[in-house]
Amino acid sequence: MVTLELAACLPVLVLILAVALSAIGVAGARVRAGDAAREAARAATRGDVDAAMRVATAVAPGVHLDIHTSGPDVVVVAHLTARTLANWLPLVEVSARAAAAREP
Repeated sequence: MVTLELAACLPVLVLILAVALSAIGVAGARVRAGDAAREAARAATRGDVDAAMRVATAVAPGVHLDIHTSGPDVVVVAHLTARTLANWLPLVEVSARAAAAREP
């Protein structure tokens, strides 16, 4: 009887484990997107957009940046697609925003 109950709940436990590990992966992608946005904003304040792209790509491969100026600040929004553990779980798009004052 115990074997039957274990066999019945084992798929649920695997599903919960896959979702939990995927959530950890998405959180890691969110941190990488924040790091990429921050480093790109620092590089963009010097007026070097190409360096901002290179730095962001080195920090988070596959990141897409939106760089624009807002008054005296440079604002960078980094978008990153987080892959989940299982192929049947959807991809998650994470983004992070960073701003830095332009250097004179």
